[in-house]
Amino acid sequence: MDFRHSDRSLALQDQVTTFLQEHVYPAEETFEHQAEENRRGGQPFRTPEILGSLKQTARDQGLWNLFLPDAVDGAGLTVLDYAPIAELSGRSPHLAPEAMNCSAPDTGNMELLHMFATPFQRERWLDPLLRAEIRSCFSMTEPDVASSDATNIAARITPDGEDFIVSGRKWWSTGAMRPECAVSIVMGVSEPDADRHQRHSM
Repeated sequence: MDFRHSDRSLALQDQVTTFLQEHVYPAEETFEHQAEENRRGGQPFRTPEILGSLKQTARDQGLWNLFLPDAVDGAGLTVLDYAPIAELSGRSPHLAPEAMNCSAPDTGNMELLHMFATPFQRERWLDPLLRAEIRSCFSMTEPDVASSDATNIAARITPDGEDFIVSGRKWWSTGAMRPECAVSIVMGVSEPDADRHQRHSM
């Protein structure tokens, strides 16, 4: 396998490095100050305002949805080409990934919706996520079970006509407390009699 980065990836790495140096790193102190003000004001999950301007700058510079390999909704990069960009954004983990709309849990949720969403789900959830108008959360962890081992999940997803009934309890759902959170991807057991690693749906 050829592990060399494409010319486009190398150019984006330079561009992201400049974005970090000129916009993200100088904003870190403001971010921390605004986050502390939010905590003191009783809104610890409110997004610091500085992120809004960083998102606009990243979007204007074409540094947007770089994680998504689709060339229409994302950057069309391979995993190999995106990996060093993700590493760069990790140098300012509270600012850079979200500023470029490349932060978890939205990335995984957008990938899932991009692959499987109906036209309605795309319009209602995916398109707003791609534009960073909303945020999402991922609900896997449950009390009383090993949270990192999905085979222990007890929540059930049961068909009911054209609908599904989700019953169970989740906690530590990444992103759930953000005021912008508008949709949750929930993992549960939909095929209880299947093989241990084949029982789940999201």
